[in-house]
Amino acid sequence: MMPAWYQRMNPRERVLSWIVAGTVGVLLNLWILSSLWGAVASAQRELATRRSKFAEQAVYVKERATWTKRDEWMRQHQPVLKNPAEASTLLDQLQEVAGKYNIQVENPAIGTGETTPYHQTVFASIETKSPWPPLVHFLYDVQHPDAFVVFENVNLAIDGNDPTVMRGKFKIARWFAPAQKQSN
Repeated sequence: MMPAWYQRMNPRERVLSWIVAGTVGVLLNLWILSSLWGAVASAQRELATRRSKFAEQAVYVKERATWTKRDEWMRQHQPVLKNPAEASTLLDQLQEVAGKYNIQVENPAIGTGETTPYHQTVFASIETKSPWPPLVHFLYDVQHPDAFVVFENVNLAIDGNDPTVMRGKFKIARWFAPAQKQSN
């Protein structure tokens, strides 16, 4: 019944062979279980990702009417970029609002910005010097939904010479309708 090689072994060798065989069996089982646990964890992560995407899509479907109304409002109200000189108009508007609140404007600059499928931009860069309350009113007056004005970069600091004065560096852009949607 027993193989010949096993019968030739002394009792110590037999015990040692059983220990080695048991160790190999345990390690093989651990490797298989580890692979199975990894597959289960991967499947759970994938399931969680799919559930998250499904929940996100459900929100989009639920709010579709809202986004459709917003898109329609954007098409009706977003201005069309006629020429790059619109940047100087933006700068004039900023200087006018700043003058209304006695805000000192320094280093004005204009330029054209990026063009994406959703908007085209022109920008004005300015530096300001003023007390905090007028600056807040300036920021409020410049940016409102109908203006399509965006503060792309803002850097505010307290003036080193006068702690009641704020110094601001702004890159302010006006978003216009995208080029392909202008014909609508």
